[in-house]
Amino acid sequence: HCYPHVHFPFNPNRSQTPTWSNMPKTYGLTGPISEDLPEEENLIQTRKLLDTMKSYNVYENNLEFEHRERVFRRLESLFRDWLKEICIEMNVPEVVTEKVGGKIFPFGSYHLGVHSKGADIDALCVGPGFLERKAFFTSFFAKLKAQKEVKDIQAIEEAYVPVITLSWEGIQIDLVFALLSRRSVPDNLDLLNNSIVKDIDIRCVRSFNGYRVTEQILRLVPNVLNFRVALRAIKLWAKQRNIYSNKLGFLGGVSWAIMVARICQVYPNATTSTLVIKFFKIFSMWVWPIPIRLIEVEKCNYNLPFWDPKVNQSDRCHLMPIITPAYPQQNTSVNVSRSTLAILNEEIHRGHAICQEIEQKKAKWSELFEQTDFFQKYQYVLRHVKMKIDIATHRTQLVGLVESKIRLLVSTLERNELVSLAHVHPHAFPGHRKANKKDGQSTMWLIGLVLNVKDSERCKINLECSFETFTNISNLFLVSQSLPVDQLSNVTGPSAFAKPAVSLTAPRYRRTRMNRNLSLVSSSSCLPCYTYTL
Repeated sequence: HCYPHVHFPFNPNRSQTPTWSNMPKTYGLTGPISEDLPEEENLIQTRKLLDTMKSYNVYENNLEFEHRERVFRRLESLFRDWLKEICIEMNVPEVVTEKVGGKIFPFGSYHLGVHSKGADIDALCVGPGFLERKAFFTSFFAKLKAQKEVKDIQAIEEAYVPVITLSWEGIQIDLVFALLSRRSVPDNLDLLNNSIVKDIDIRCVRSFNGYRVTEQILRLVPNVLNFRVALRAIKLWAKQRNIYSNKLGFLGGVSWAIMVARICQVYPNATTSTLVIKFFKIFSMWVWPIPIRLIEVEKCNYNLPFWDPKVNQSDRCHLMPIITPAYPQQNTSVNVSRSTLAILNEEIHRGHAICQEIEQKKAKWSELFEQTDFFQKYQYVLRHVKMKIDIATHRTQLVGLVESKIRLLVSTLERNELVSLAHVHPHAFPGHRKANKKDGQSTMWLIGLVLNVKDSERCKINLECSFETFTNISNLFLVSQSLPVDQLSNVTGPSAFAKPAVSLTAPRYRRTRMNRNLSLVSSSSCLPCYTYTL
């Protein structure tokens, strides 16, 4: 059984009668734990849960939804026009040009139907195989940039999944690109067919799989509506508790979606409130690193790398494997570390305890979604500041690159004998107000620390070593990205990073002030902080 301490009754000879016409015949790798229908109390709790979620303003109104749909349709129309234009430039026969098609597939939270107000759109652009990938990041990029509705456009070809990021009429959009091994892209294209990823560029495989994974998740849950509402609840909880970030070593949207989908599979008839309660119950008992899977992925001999701890030694080191349900299957939580796993487990156990009280009518759903008081939880907080870069077009890219490496600092701190736990706050904040006025914008990340020692001077010396290791790694990485790091403002020394300045102050903080505005952290002299300036 995949679930420790829980028996999954399954009889392959017993007929499974679906409650809804679109329910799959099976529920993933095992049969259901319970097929009980909701009782009146379950429905009452679901209504209370929905009312609580609405108070957090996570839903788009109709006008916002229609605006998002219009932008997406306009983007797809622009992409199809571009495909025909580039076919003409390449002297492609007219009969091929007329039928070239072209399609944009949404994926991620937007495709799952759980995007929050103001959320990004992730989209996959699919073109015919006779094109070159480079054309998308040059020719189509130029066409997008020429649109008056488009702002803040940037092409990042060197990313693990190459992407064009832009803002279209206020909606942030991330576009990835893949080439189909055909001369045209029909409207009825089924991207779940594994032959799609056969004998193509690995970058196209990664781009395809964003859509393939989210579409497969939707097809593997017994009731899509209940899945969506339950996932919205879990995402809201994770964001409120500061554990929603794949980049910083916690879990991202697809990981939470797979976990919720697995609960839906084993409680196929449960209402939303029950699914949320069972989510915390099941995963509070989970024994990691037993992986979470929705389905046994078909094995294909396409010579593509996929997650398999029996074959790949590095996969055996993963602490919290949550596996995608599409070939080639991958671990969505590869960035989870010892500290983030401990924090995730702590928060899931807290959620389970509150849900038990909700069932006993001793607590309200609002208690589950209470925001973490970061400064009350941690005695010491590391302030990690990146000073501004003068060229605005590089600022967003540089901030993103530095953020992607912060988990390396956490890993370094974890190896420090004096550090029990390091928790990165998933949101970046503006830096010191006075520094901003003098030197331009700066960006700050907060890392809460649990220390094993009371000797502050020993901590200072010990942590400086951790910072210096991180500095060297990050500096080499930024240089490798060909960014103009020499233009960083107010940074001393020959490299992009100044020598770490570490100071330890008494564990005091102004709770009221911090709750009111987290961005004031850098201007509060009475905070318990290690200060590290890049």
